[in-house]
Amino acid sequence: MVTTPERFSDSGIEIKTVYTGADLKDFDEERQLGEPGSYPFTRGVQPSMYRGRLWTMRQYAGFGTAEATNERFKFLLAAGQTGLSCAFDLPTQMGFDADHPRAEGEVGKVGVAISSLQDMRLLLADLPLDQVTTSMTINSTASTLLLLYQLVAEEQGISGAQIRGTIQNDILKEYVARGTYIYPPRPSMRLIVDTFAYCKKEIPHWNTISISGYHIREAGSTAVQEVAFTLANGIAYVEAALAAGLALDDFAPQLSFFFNAHNNLFEEVAKYRAARRLWASIMTQRFGAKNPKSTMLRFHTQTGGSTLTAQQPETNVVRVTLQALAATLGGTQSLHTNGFDEALGLPTERAAKLALRTQQVLGYESGIADTVDPLAGSYFVETLTDEVEERARQYIKEIDDMGGAVAAIESNYMQGEIEAAAYEFARQVDRGEKVVVGVNRFNEDENTKADVFPVDVAQQRAQVARVKALKQDRDNDAVRAALADLGTAAEGTANLLYPMKLALSRQATLGEVADVLRAQFGEYHPS
Repeated sequence: MVTTPERFSDSGIEIKTVYTGADLKDFDEERQLGEPGSYPFTRGVQPSMYRGRLWTMRQYAGFGTAEATNERFKFLLAAGQTGLSCAFDLPTQMGFDADHPRAEGEVGKVGVAISSLQDMRLLLADLPLDQVTTSMTINSTASTLLLLYQLVAEEQGISGAQIRGTIQNDILKEYVARGTYIYPPRPSMRLIVDTFAYCKKEIPHWNTISISGYHIREAGSTAVQEVAFTLANGIAYVEAALAAGLALDDFAPQLSFFFNAHNNLFEEVAKYRAARRLWASIMTQRFGAKNPKSTMLRFHTQTGGSTLTAQQPETNVVRVTLQALAATLGGTQSLHTNGFDEALGLPTERAAKLALRTQQVLGYESGIADTVDPLAGSYFVETLTDEVEERARQYIKEIDDMGGAVAAIESNYMQGEIEAAAYEFARQVDRGEKVVVGVNRFNEDENTKADVFPVDVAQQRAQVARVKALKQDRDNDAVRAALADLGTAAEGTANLLYPMKLALSRQATLGEVADVLRAQFGEYHPS
């Protein structure tokens, strides 16, 4: 008998040498697969999937000033992108205006600087907001950025009912994996629930949250942990909304998700299929959802930034293509493909266009859009899907036993599990058990200097000057009165977005709004 070395997926699932029908002896096709567009959505959330319409090609962009990012948006749209996706700089994410001392050196560095309605006007200038969908990767200040977007749309004569898009608005994963939080978890949850209620009434087609596994994976989790912790956070948001008196089928159809795509092709495909099936059962069996749209797990995918290497960076084109293939075979609704040079800095125009072209070749030349869920029925993929789902269920049960995601975060459970997984992966790379091409095998002496996206210091200075000028020229009495009303609302139980919108329309800045809420809620400092 020939024996072969043991193989394991990135989540530690043992991979057999060969799979047969015996591995699926208890497989119930109706219960575990169903039809595309029908419960449990293993095969996708639309009956025809990409035969009806390709996934949205939504390339992430954002740097420097609003004007600079607006130009990159137009460049990508001209190249065939079908949706906008905006990154914000760290001061904007942390609730600081560009002129704040803590913003020095970070303005416009890892995303666009947005401090006011004036900035948002420049960011969205000449863009058809009633035609494009826009995703904004923002969390602690998500409600503020959404309101600024709505105000600009209204100035263009476009109502809240006409705009579509997504705010990430997922604060729990910030405590778990990323760190751009402002307020403690529980008042932050109030802001999120207020956003759900506001959008139901004022911006009904907006996706109010993108529950994000992406950053959990970037922090070093396994694929199983990515599914489990993301869905556990999703459960917490649903429970918070229900506790606030919102009706499940009023807000649940606008929940969306955000996942990573890594290199282990089949485990990644299984991950997406398992996540859809698991969320459908959670929403039906745990929460009693009646509207089928409440049980659909719709998600955006981004290829794995942490998998990119500074060594031999053009090799990243292959990694990104493989990851994009996994996402599309897994049924993503929209996709961002990373630039090959992102281990070195922000993507250059050349890298950004090539990343978009990668999606276009997959969509129009590869044949993967010709049929729905082409890997369905594979002995290997179905077995792996079952295993990912079962292991994720076990994690969710542990979190439930702790009192839910917020309690698990407060006790550092998720953080500890991710750290252990990241440490083990690093050890495997160090020992050569996990091969990273160009890093621990097939190395080269590299003398070629790659083009790196330049950071424009003059743009940073211009943004600071613009914010200072705004604060001098506006009606400061009107701003102070509106901010006082926001503070009064924060002391009580009123929906915060209505007084917040009024303050922003009077030219209050993002940082000033955040300061009012800091005064009421306090700031979070991990133990």
